[in-house]
Amino acid sequence: MATTAQPAAPLRHSSPRFGMAWVTWRQQRAALAGACGLLGVMILYMLVTGLQMRSALSSLGLDTCHPLTAARCATAVSLFNSDYDIWRNDGLVLMQVVPLFAGVFLGGPLLARELETGTFRFAWTQGTGRTRWVITKLVLVAAAVTAAAGVTSLVMSWWLAPFVAQDWSLMGPNVFALTGIAFPAWTLIAFALGAFAGVAIRRTVPALATALAVWAGLAITTATTLRWRYQQALTAKGVTAGARVPGNAWVQTHWTGRGGQPVSLAAFHALLAQLKGQGPTSQGPTPVTKTLLAQLARHGYTQSISYQPESRFWHFQLIEGGWLLALALLLGAATVWLVRHKAA
Repeated sequence: MATTAQPAAPLRHSSPRFGMAWVTWRQQRAALAGACGLLGVMILYMLVTGLQMRSALSSLGLDTCHPLTAARCATAVSLFNSDYDIWRNDGLVLMQVVPLFAGVFLGGPLLARELETGTFRFAWTQGTGRTRWVITKLVLVAAAVTAAAGVTSLVMSWWLAPFVAQDWSLMGPNVFALTGIAFPAWTLIAFALGAFAGVAIRRTVPALATALAVWAGLAITTATTLRWRYQQALTAKGVTAGARVPGNAWVQTHWTGRGGQPVSLAAFHALLAQLKGQGPTSQGPTPVTKTLLAQLARHGYTQSISYQPESRFWHFQLIEGGWLLALALLLGAATVWLVRHKAA
């Protein structure tokens, strides 16, 4: 009796367990290398200059000064700062934009390029759904760039040590966002803004421009207005107010006149010049000495110093890192929703 052979079952080509992760790595390795390379340049700069600063501290004998602010060390500290203040000032200003470019230029093209060219349709026909496609890309790339930013933040803390030893505040606007968990948080939010703008606009260049502008506005607003309000500032008033404020605090100074009305900075310096007997053409603001403070007090002017002590550094870091992480997660969820419901 003849038997009929059963037809062979069709072969199933199952995708590798980590197939999407591998594809994401293959597609984004150049962009990741660029972003990590930018952070790497920042790390290299800090390592080279940091070692030079420590060599200078040793040659000036400052490595035996404890504390570095001791009166006997003043001349050597002045020599050290004259050589390295430009790194502390201009260098930190330039570093502020590193998380912006590392995050935005990685997140912006991540999805926008595929949506713009239409190649996302091919990915969705290969057994990878929309949700898995977008979440895998977002999570893997975000984790990589945030981890690299975290390492950069650790090196920054080491680099700043010679200046912090001089009672230089970690709470200052030029320093706070580059240290602790704030630096990786700002890098992550730049990436999230770029990815969201890329899906919403679906064009790479406009998405990059939009994310850059939004990040810059958010960073400036936080540094100039929002961060100061994380916790009620402490206040010291009167002629001896400056002596009661810790040297490493983040300080804002205000002056009020006889009627308790605020005095503008220009009017205040004009008054100082008048009390000191300087002419109207004298260059630069007049230093506020103890004698001038006493004269101002006799004329009814009161100094009021609001300050955030450095003891609040990690409290502020957790607050800022927390709301930036929450915002990044919200943008990530919105990005996934747009891909699921709007992309076609």
